[in-house]
Amino acid sequence: MGTREDIVRAFQEGAEAGRRGDPPTACPYRDLLRTAWIKGYAQTAPPLADQDEDA
Repeated sequence: MGTREDIVRAFQEGAEAGRRGDPPTACPYRDLLRTAWIKGYAQTAPPLADQDEDA
């Protein structure tokens, strides 16, 4: 399990990845940190429907 600082950092990294448009599979973490990363990602990534229209 990660420390609070690790969890916050993973969340922020996920949010940044979402803003950049990285795929959700870009998550470098496992376990609790993965959950934090995905939550950050989900808050900032465009909806999948919008991503499909660009393709």
